[in-house]
Amino acid sequence: MLYALDKSLSSEEGFGQVKACLTSPLAKLVIWGILSALLYHLVAGVRHLIMDMGIGESLEGGKLGSKIVIAVSMVVIVLAGVWIW
Repeated sequence: MLYALDKSLSSEEGFGQVKACLTSPLAKLVIWGILSALLYHLVAGVRHLIMDMGIGESLEGGKLGSKIVIAVSMVVIVLAGVWIW
C-alpha cells in the first residue's frame, strides 16, 4: 500500500497506473481485508479505552463487551466493503 501511495504521488502517469491496478477485484479484496483488520483493531481499542475508565471490567461486562465489539466490527466492515466495491 505504501508503494502504491508513493507511485501515485510521483507523477500523473504513476497515479493512472495505480488507479488501473486498484480497480481489479483481487486488489479490492486485498484492500478490504487490510481495512477490515484495521477497523476491528480500532473498535477493540476503543473497548479497551472504555475498560480503562472502569466500565465493563467484570467477567459479565467483558463477555458483553466482546460481543458488542464483534457486532460493531461486523457492521463497520460490511459498510467498508460496500464503500470499496
